[in-house]
Amino acid sequence: MSPSPSGTVLRTDGAPAAIGPYVQGRTGPLTGRWITTSGQIGLDPKTGALVAGGIVAETERVIDNLEAILASAGASLANVVKTTVFLAEMGDFGAMNEIYARRFPDPKPARTTVAVRELPRACRVEIEAWALIA
Repeated sequence: MSPSPSGTVLRTDGAPAAIGPYVQGRTGPLTGRWITTSGQIGLDPKTGALVAGGIVAETERVIDNLEAILASAGASLANVVKTTVFLAEMGDFGAMNEIYARRFPDPKPARTTVAVRELPRACRVEIEAWALIA
């Protein structure tokens, strides 16, 4: 983490480095209680490559990446209150949903899921998260 007047930028080797002009995540500038993550795709942070195995493997890796970013701010998936899931194919919803349901603890975060025309690196799923540190 590196503090700045507009909040804290989150950086961790446990998630892939940004592949564009953005950061992995931030905490809020006023109280530091909010954590926002950039959308994560199924990139392996060690290789920078998209994981093989389709929607199931990608969803697992996406959530691993989110977990690493949250951990860098002292949070976990239990702190997530809202996610947005982007799917390249709505037909992948069921498989993504099974992984999501297993990985996020109860109570589950509020969620929006949308199908999009395409995603970076031809991936199948991208998830962004908002978390609240009590």
